[in-house]
Amino acid sequence: MKTFKLEGTPREGVGKKASKDLRKEGSIPAILYGQEPVELPYKGKLNPGEKIVETKNNKGVIVTDFTVSVDGVRKLIYTREIYLVEINIRDSKSVKAILKDSQYHPVTDKILHLDFLEVFDDKPIVIEVPLFLTGHSVGVRAGGKLNQSMRKLKVKGFAGDIPEKLEVNVEHLELGKAIKVGELSFDKIELINPKNAVVCIVKMTRASQSAAATAASNK
Repeated sequence: MKTFKLEGTPREGVGKKASKDLRKEGSIPAILYGQEPVELPYKGKLNPGEKIVETKNNKGVIVTDFTVSVDGVRKLIYTREIYLVEINIRDSKSVKAILKDSQYHPVTDKILHLDFLEVFDDKPIVIEVPLFLTGHSVGVRAGGKLNQSMRKLKVKGFAGDIPEKLEVNVEHLELGKAIKVGELSFDKIELINPKNAVVCIVKMTRASQSAAATAASNK
């Protein structure tokens, strides 16, 4: 994956009012979830914006509340590409992470909140990777229409092994035939989507149905 550098500022105030005030100032509230569990009670020193969220078995994870600028995340959000994000939280710490979720205003479509997950070289992550179809299928050449049902696939693997995009060759795909997730495989990563989920299909059109009927009548 490509790397995206992001500058953040730790924040102490949380809640709806604090978040609303931040957005008025042109900032976006964000949160970074740690993956590395810590023993409770935690005896280490927390950086500005950090807190401990208890999980189970007397353990917890460090969660960091911070803010980013709209301009700072624009190229990260409005793209089909995926990135390994290097977050530098001012005067606090620098971590590697992936964008897990983004929330938008239902009317204005402005970014309301961002969720990041810290990643480590030795721990697998789950992330959606853009999917691209390559080749000109025999079904399309016969008059069918190629329909791509899935634009991304959810994969599991180590950050260093996850590709920037996935490509599926459809040259062999015949009229009325589909490719499902269970038929695909890629090196060093595991596909998480349901195996029977349809990735793409060459649908029959009126022209292709007419051609097929004409061919059958001429036999």
